[in-house]
Amino acid sequence: MCRIKDFNLEYTAPNRENIFSEGDTIEGTVTFTLTKDTKIKSMMVKAKGDADVRWTEGNGEDDKIYSDHRRYFLLEEYLVEKNLKGTVLPRGIHRFKFRFQIPKRDMPPSFKGTHGNIAYMLEAKISRRWHFSTVLQKEFKFFSKSFLHPRLSVPQSGSVGKKMGGFSKGEVQMSATVNTKVCSQGDTLSIDAKICNSSSKKMRLKFSLVQRTEFRDSGSTAISNKSVFEKVGETIRKYSEETVSCQMKIPVDDIFTIHNCDIISVDYYLKVYLDIGSASNPGVEFPLIIVPSGSVNLQSGESVGPYPAGAVGGQ
Repeated sequence: MCRIKDFNLEYTAPNRENIFSEGDTIEGTVTFTLTKDTKIKSMMVKAKGDADVRWTEGNGEDDKIYSDHRRYFLLEEYLVEKNLKGTVLPRGIHRFKFRFQIPKRDMPPSFKGTHGNIAYMLEAKISRRWHFSTVLQKEFKFFSKSFLHPRLSVPQSGSVGKKMGGFSKGEVQMSATVNTKVCSQGDTLSIDAKICNSSSKKMRLKFSLVQRTEFRDSGSTAISNKSVFEKVGETIRKYSEETVSCQMKIPVDDIFTIHNCDIISVDYYLKVYLDIGSASNPGVEFPLIIVPSGSVNLQSGESVGPYPAGAVGGQ
């Protein structure tokens, strides 16, 4: 019968978003109940940050596994000092406080993906002779302050065209604009599109927020594209000219841009495109930088021209 009951690890949230940054202090408490006087070898708590990637390529017999690891920091504190002979703790409720300062260095934000993750963890461990260690982990969110400085609210614009073939002779032209390049979860993007459909085919205007993640080891790369959010706009009639405005809200999930990790990078793109039902639907992609809520200090009124977007699927 286990003598350690109600093992718990708690920490104090640093802010309303519950996100830590470099230099912040993590304060918390480890609690547990002993049903009898118990001799323990040591008790410690750790704070650590790690990035890991792992994926498999092949078709069964010749599968090859790719993996890599980065450690950003490891902090340890003994709440009960290591003693091979053991330290006796009395039965009852025990409460131990701990305190760490996260190193002041640039580190990537917390992230979970298909082939890897970036995780910041607290871990408490009680070691006893002739017993398996009792371990408890709790993850905390991290985002670097290197993103937390003023950024310009730069509008972006782009255009694309496509010549129609088959029975739908003619062509279609589209120009689109989005109001910013930097945003955070919960923000609303304003998108305007002008479509000139000089063909005999109807089409739908669509919007998609795409997450593009690259996982790397020393010799290979795996790329994952995922649609985070989609929205269907207006139907564009044949032989017509339409101007469409759309509001798209960035999901409040933990989605951040990542450019400061050796083995994982994450980018986001707003894709505005025309669904024509062909192999190559014309559209434009606008790169977006997504940072935590409350960390964007947008400045307007600057004399900065629109940021050019990339065209996709056009001819």
